[in-house]
Amino acid sequence: MSKRKSLTQYLIEQQRGDAQLPPQLRLLIEVVARACKGIAISVNKGALGDVLGTAGSENVQGEVQKKLDIIANEVLIEANEWGGHLAGMASEEMDDMHAVPLHYPQGEYLLLFDPLDGSSNIDVNVSIGTIFSVLKHKGGEVSNDSFLQAGTEQVCAGYCVYGPQTTLVLTVGHGVAMFTLDREQGSFVQTADNVQIPADTKEFAINMSNLRHWDAPVKRYIDECLQGKEGPRGKDFNMRWIASMVADVHRIMTRGGIFMYPWDKREPTKPGKLRLMYEANPMSFLIEQAGGASTNGKQRIMEIQPGQLHERVSVVMGSKNEVERVTQYHLEG
Repeated sequence: MSKRKSLTQYLIEQQRGDAQLPPQLRLLIEVVARACKGIAISVNKGALGDVLGTAGSENVQGEVQKKLDIIANEVLIEANEWGGHLAGMASEEMDDMHAVPLHYPQGEYLLLFDPLDGSSNIDVNVSIGTIFSVLKHKGGEVSNDSFLQAGTEQVCAGYCVYGPQTTLVLTVGHGVAMFTLDREQGSFVQTADNVQIPADTKEFAINMSNLRHWDAPVKRYIDECLQGKEGPRGKDFNMRWIASMVADVHRIMTRGGIFMYPWDKREPTKPGKLRLMYEANPMSFLIEQAGGASTNGKQRIMEIQPGQLHERVSVVMGSKNEVERVTQYHLEG
């Protein structure tokens, strides 16, 4: 890449090119990117900004909120309040959707986000991130039901990982591009285009402490990986687990691998741990656009019709051949 493009230049090209990106969506993406820059500043201040530790409250899932969870949520809400093309927002940290003020009747889009994924890692200075997804508002008064669209309806998805670099990864349905925050200039600059995930891999990411709770197909797959060259797979595998979905998926986007957060017997009535609307759908869109695959063990995640705003789902995503193998093991029972 001879001359680096800014995020705005990239989006204008998408607007003029085959993607035919609507200008309203371009502006919305730029607002989200600016919000991510604001969150990155708070994350980078750490203890100096008094943003570490818990906030003494719980979110809708009953999880203890970190101070940065609340700060990041507020940054995204406030950044998008003015947006004339946004009808409403929904966040993993809020019980119900948030309607944009009524004096913006032309709202065409719905924004969903996990403001700070992996927040259990905040205090130990491990990479965390923001995940977001955009749907079209199909008209009428915006409500929770307005957001209940399958992942195939997404017009944009992305995440921003706050690590040694602040990196924004984005798709508008025509491949995946990566942008790195230039802190001196204060702008996102494109650093990768047409990102592709290798179809084969020797790395898997899963929380091995839950092994005794897994279903048989997951145990079978991991057991085969652990047998290495002497086993049926004929190759040695490495395990990676950061416990931050953004960080684990970003590694896969960069060099391949498979990420799994399967159903387990600890909460048998719940289909999974991760949130369909805020985590699984946007990440699935990105993974698929980069040539990977994403299922809940039996079906494509983006084809699942959500029944509620905070629905959970099992997740198997990453290098296509490995995801297909795990899915086949589930279908075989």
